[in-house]
Amino acid sequence: MAWGGLESEEYDRVYRDRDLFRRILSYFRTQIKPMITVIIFMTAYSIASAFVPILSANIINFLMIPGNSVFIILVISVIFILNLLSYVFNYFLMKYSARTIGNVVLDLRHDATGAALNRDQSFFDKNPIGSVVSRINNDSRDFGDGVDLTVEFISSLLVVFILAVYMFPINIQLSIIFLITIPLFFIVTIIYRKIARRATLLGQRASAQVNNFFQETLSGIQIAKTFRQEAKLFKDFNEINKRAYKVNLRRGYILNFIFPSLSIVQGVILTLLIYFGGSALINGQITAGDLYLFLQGLWLLFYPLFVIAAFWPQFQSALSAAERIFAIIDTPSVIVQEDNIPPDKLQGEIIFQNVTFQYNEKAKVLDDFSLTIHPGETLAIVGHTGAGKSTIAKLITRFYEFQKGDILVDGTSIRKFDLKVYRKLIGYIPQTPFLWADSIENNIRTKESDTVEEITWALDQAGGSDWIDDLGSEGLNTNVGERGNLLSFGQRQLVALARVLLENPAIIILDEATASVDPFTETRIQDALEKVFQNRTSIVIAHRLWTVRKADRIIVLDHGKIIEEGNHNQLMASGGVYANLYNTYFRHQSLEYITQCKEI
Repeated sequence: MAWGGLESEEYDRVYRDRDLFRRILSYFRTQIKPMITVIIFMTAYSIASAFVPILSANIINFLMIPGNSVFIILVISVIFILNLLSYVFNYFLMKYSARTIGNVVLDLRHDATGAALNRDQSFFDKNPIGSVVSRINNDSRDFGDGVDLTVEFISSLLVVFILAVYMFPINIQLSIIFLITIPLFFIVTIIYRKIARRATLLGQRASAQVNNFFQETLSGIQIAKTFRQEAKLFKDFNEINKRAYKVNLRRGYILNFIFPSLSIVQGVILTLLIYFGGSALINGQITAGDLYLFLQGLWLLFYPLFVIAAFWPQFQSALSAAERIFAIIDTPSVIVQEDNIPPDKLQGEIIFQNVTFQYNEKAKVLDDFSLTIHPGETLAIVGHTGAGKSTIAKLITRFYEFQKGDILVDGTSIRKFDLKVYRKLIGYIPQTPFLWADSIENNIRTKESDTVEEITWALDQAGGSDWIDDLGSEGLNTNVGERGNLLSFGQRQLVALARVLLENPAIIILDEATASVDPFTETRIQDALEKVFQNRTSIVIAHRLWTVRKADRIIVLDHGKIIEEGNHNQLMASGGVYANLYNTYFRHQSLEYITQCKEI
């Protein structure tokens, strides 16, 4: 059955079981000492648990012999002590296995989170954030639960192994019947394995889709309320939730069908044991205690098997979870660095050499694009929506990988720089600033060594810090709320600008950074930027008159091509596309235009 919307993500992978188990074991190799402790207590627990039915069988045999009451009391006392020891050993087994599994899950989340943070911007463009969060959080938890189940299964299986070794000399025929159970169980589970894995994967994707819907909906709750879309969103949620319900219900049907299958196996083995065991008892080949031991051993064997069956969805979830987490970790980076040259300081010369770039296979944004930006130059980029303005900025910052050509900074290909060091030297300010739900101080601080004095200096450079006093007595310690929603848009942009200036970048890129701020805040930013732009290469994607007229050079883009180039006066004199853009979008912001309107 096809389930629309639950297809695999682009980066999903299918691992062979052998490769998957080998990968899982690699995480446990770092936990050698705790694992040894787990094995010791597992062995002690299994031995203590196995000897309880063995001694119980001996008591039954001794009951047939008169005058053994003292010995029977002694054996019962030993059974009591073994049960007590079994409890103690099991406590430490659970304690150390929980610690070991917790450490493995910690490492797994560490690797998955590190891998997600290092994914390219294009990765997050194509994959919902909620789905990625679900893999790191929910799937790692499912993995830990599955491993915990496996430890319990191995412990119970060890008990059965000890019983089997003891039972073989008693009666080989009954022992063989007893041990037939194990391969029959694995045959049943192997039959269901692929079907169960597929059903579990679909269930996890459905759950991730629900998580993603919640995250996206709550992130846009203000828009939903503004346009009264609560009912529509609730209807959409019901559709997604019902699909998740149907998928997980189908998974439950598939996985829980293993119960009757195991019950059939248990019934067949129990029938054979009673028949052949009863015949051996009548013929004097075994005692009543021996027959009890075989029957009790069968129940002890089926306990871990039924545990596996009961938690089979959980066990399959663990394997599917590992597969989904490893898919994030193993996703290759689209951004490929050819070297790790750490740039000490950049002069700021940027050269695009015949660069071709496209976000997808449908259309090229830049095709054989060339541009030279001189050190210390302020370049303004204007053009209609979709012309490629923001793309140029994102290629310089290495958010995306270009397909052809090269980009040189100070004569070196940006593919050869150490990416982390290189990005520290570039200040990128987007149109919509992002702030964490933390204090203003921590939103500006980019490293632990940044002092309050340095943060205040950065705010002053960004247009002044006097507005912080209006927020209340907490000042820099004021919490800005989720995404900075307790601050005005202009205040958020001032914080974002201060954050960039604190890094003292050699290249500054403003991606329509003042397009949505109020005129007062824009004036503050403009005054600050006049100082900031000095002795720095600055790229301004412009929607405002000031940033256009103040630029050393202006380029006009149209469908990824430079169609005009020059300063403001030159382009206005030519009467081309820029002049048309100016008269349409920028002219009304000029003092001359405002004065003229007042006179009219």
